[in-house]
Amino acid sequence: MKKVTSGGGWPAVWYVLNKARKSGGFWKTWKALRSKNACKTCAVGMGGQQGGMVNERGRFPEICKKSLQAMAADMQGAINDDFWSTYSVPQLQAMSPRDLEHCGRLNTPVLFERGTQYYRPITWDEAFERIAAKLAALTAEETFWYFSGRSSNEAGFLLQLMARLYGTNNVNNCSYYCHQASGVGLQSSVGSGTATLLLDDVEHADLVFVIGGNPPSNHPRIMTTLAHVRKRGGEVIVINPVIETGLVNFRIPSIVSSMLFGTKIATQYVQPHIGGDLALLTGIAKRIDELGAQDVNFLTNSCSGYEEWVQHLRGVPWSEIQERSGVSQPEINAMAEKYAAARNVVFSWTMGITHHAHGVQNVQAIANLALMRGMVGRPNAGLLPIRGHSNVQGIGSMGVTPKLKDAVFQNLEEHFGLKLPTAAGLDTMACMEAAHARQLKFGFCLGGNLYGSNPDSTYAEESLSRLEMLVHLSTTLNTGHAHGLADETIILPVMARDEEPQATTQESMFNYVRLSDGGPARLPGPRSEVEIIAVLGEKVLGGDGPIDWRLMRDTGRIRKAIAQVVPGFEQLDNIDKTKKEFQIPGRTFHTPQFPTPSGRATLHSHSLPELQGSGDQLRLMTVRSEGQFNTVVYEEEDLYRGQDRRDVILLHPDDIAQRGLAPEQRVCVRSDTGALKNVLVRSFEKIRAGNALMYYPEANVLVSRHSDPQSRTPAFKGVLVRIEP
Repeated sequence: MKKVTSGGGWPAVWYVLNKARKSGGFWKTWKALRSKNACKTCAVGMGGQQGGMVNERGRFPEICKKSLQAMAADMQGAINDDFWSTYSVPQLQAMSPRDLEHCGRLNTPVLFERGTQYYRPITWDEAFERIAAKLAALTAEETFWYFSGRSSNEAGFLLQLMARLYGTNNVNNCSYYCHQASGVGLQSSVGSGTATLLLDDVEHADLVFVIGGNPPSNHPRIMTTLAHVRKRGGEVIVINPVIETGLVNFRIPSIVSSMLFGTKIATQYVQPHIGGDLALLTGIAKRIDELGAQDVNFLTNSCSGYEEWVQHLRGVPWSEIQERSGVSQPEINAMAEKYAAARNVVFSWTMGITHHAHGVQNVQAIANLALMRGMVGRPNAGLLPIRGHSNVQGIGSMGVTPKLKDAVFQNLEEHFGLKLPTAAGLDTMACMEAAHARQLKFGFCLGGNLYGSNPDSTYAEESLSRLEMLVHLSTTLNTGHAHGLADETIILPVMARDEEPQATTQESMFNYVRLSDGGPARLPGPRSEVEIIAVLGEKVLGGDGPIDWRLMRDTGRIRKAIAQVVPGFEQLDNIDKTKKEFQIPGRTFHTPQFPTPSGRATLHSHSLPELQGSGDQLRLMTVRSEGQFNTVVYEEEDLYRGQDRRDVILLHPDDIAQRGLAPEQRVCVRSDTGALKNVLVRSFEKIRAGNALMYYPEANVLVSRHSDPQSRTPAFKGVLVRIEP
């Protein structure tokens, strides 16, 4: 592949035009993207009642390849009925994630039964009856309910309510495998598990840290904001073991000067070893203390634990910080000096921070650093976990967690006159382990790809295949429909967000609730998620209980319930009439008052983990490509990294030479968890020597089930591997 020297630009424009042509023409694609619906991809918070391609500040046009890829996938034609008799399950298993995604839109319920080789189409009535009969034959504690971030607030709220009325708290969502460490870390530091600031605050920062992420590929719309920061003379410090092209230079098509000449993004680019972030962050804080640049008044009056923390910090030797981060003291000093000189600072991060066995501690260390100079609890500064799915935060707000927040629990019982279960529910990994032990017999997946998102894919396939029934609500095929099939696996086709017959709502990573109007159905056959859940609720729980499930097919009625049950969502009551989108109160901290018992933020001390790897071991992180969204692969190519395929391991030239390997050589990559054969070695100078990069989810077979003990988030970016010729 021809190497690109900047992100965005003409390659992105040509891609958009070509994708639009293949999706039915530019005008058809334009209308779809401009519809009054929240964006389907990352949680930056696009679309809504201002129309697509408009951000929360009202800026137009805002468009990225990710949103176009998702829209094009939903605009595919339907899978024909003869597909299911043509392609057996073994043939589906041989397909790549991209092949499965491009088979077309699901438009009829299908059933796989163990002992057969094929899925077969069934009617909606048969699907509902089979599911209801299975649930009637099981106890509630033999089931689990998994939610992706693609669904609406209304669907999420309704399904978690159904699961709890059925009798279980085995209710969890995909954030356990991505940003759960952010939520836990932030909650323990500032009392709230989400971003502490607004999009407008980021625009006015004069220094932004981008830690452990690759926004040009995964969250392209945030690049416009970073370009604005740079244009105003602000700085961007990037911390990443890999030099990502788009974080060096990015061409934004909606900004003429940027499109023509490019925008330099990173003013300092630091490459720690994989797993070295906690030591690096500790080093920056130590240098700030040495410079006397901390805000002692803020730390004393608005934080708890300052004296203990700073004494711990002063006791950490520089030699340990350098050894365990892989970064020299002069580089750390340079970052600290930029931080000390800045007035408005934003700390942003993605899964390069959370996907570690000490992910929560990483997030706490970022919070420590921000609190050190009073960069939380004031305008134009704060903490920003960059979330990768459009409504994963909203799903959490709706109560999709094993344990409901006390206020939601109490309000649900009082509002509906319910008696909810109180037994401890299982998180996502615990559900997989219980399924493997045959303690669970039924799984229900509202979107997503549970198989594909799991570490140790061999174990994940075994776990899911031991279920008696597994139900998927999906728009297109993915690897989870081909691997890990239960005794009975049912796929129910659902509508995309912009096809829903009724309005729904979503929540952005900036705590902004957006209204999506839905739109005309593109295909006959798929049904709305809310309708499916309401029908199942009536069949499983009956029509005589405290919930009238027939009425719950109305999303407006669900919103009224949410407004009375979930604190901060009161304005949801009549949003479909007012069309007034809103910020959830109590989550944006523009004053130094925090929702903790003391009203203060909390500083945390940490012992620095040793840098993993020795001898011939390499530190491996799994990553997403530029042609990918979470587990969904739209294109085999990874444009910005110059890769034309995905069955590769990217190594620094020094590591290739030291191991007696050669570029383009086929190897076996082995970890303590599994092995991946026939992998192609690729030379990649942009990665820090001693580290390696492979693509998710294909490399999940190498990833251990060992998780951060506080968040239960697996270490997808902390894998030790060896390479065998």
